[in-house]
Amino acid sequence: MSDLERLNTGSTAFSPGRIGAMIQRYLYLIRSSWPRMVSMFYWPTLQILIWGFIQTFLIQHSSFFAQAVGVLIGAVLLWDVMFRGQLGFSLSFFEEIWSRNMGHLLVSPLRISEFILALMVMSTLRTLIAVIPAAIIAYLMFEFSILSLGIMLAAFLFSLLMFGWAVGLVVSGLALRYGQSAEELAWALLFLLAPIAAVYYPVAILPGWVEPIAYAFPLAHVFEGLRAIMIDGQVRLDFLAWSFALNALYIGLGVAVFLYFFEQARERGMLLQLGE
Repeated sequence: MSDLERLNTGSTAFSPGRIGAMIQRYLYLIRSSWPRMVSMFYWPTLQILIWGFIQTFLIQHSSFFAQAVGVLIGAVLLWDVMFRGQLGFSLSFFEEIWSRNMGHLLVSPLRISEFILALMVMSTLRTLIAVIPAAIIAYLMFEFSILSLGIMLAAFLFSLLMFGWAVGLVVSGLALRYGQSAEELAWALLFLLAPIAAVYYPVAILPGWVEPIAYAFPLAHVFEGLRAIMIDGQVRLDFLAWSFALNALYIGLGVAVFLYFFEQARERGMLLQLGE
């Protein structure tokens, strides 16, 4: 029986306690290092300030933005939710590689499913730590409240987090198989999708042959739904439904890729060699 089969089908039952222990470990790491804490909310706050001033300028010189106050800041906040969600997942995983702790985890009763769930929870917590200060600054300095999206806000946030987890699973799997050289993907992979994610502009301005590609990812559906609320005052449940359906597909693919690369790394004897 392989390590993967043992970790997932062994006699040890699924344990929320082990998930909690992993979360506590990552929280101790954050709490004990102020640079880690500062780095989480530094970039989202800086982004809000830059785009907030850009939006203020555009409102003063464009009738369109005067009618759609907050659309840019809202897009920036939601993009940061997804990016920080993916980064929070990947960086928590990389902590085990940097500390050469992966081997210890794999000989413990911790199951792969529990490990992934702990990374998802930490991704959510790190995202909240990063985005909440930025949202407060957006309200105080630019009079934009993300809460103005109403109940759809929670749906948008969860959809973006799900896609961040899917990408985080792929990046973590690549790091298992190819080592620390794959870490750069944690910062770069999502930006490959940014031109077609429709974060700051509608999908309609993309070339006709690119539009189906954009709609093949949940990001375009979320940001089109955001603009529908803020510009047209419409709640587009079809965009939301498509985003969740696509996220379910990408989460499944992400888990499959992670488990595949885990097996590849195990067969090549790389799991105990990961680290600085």
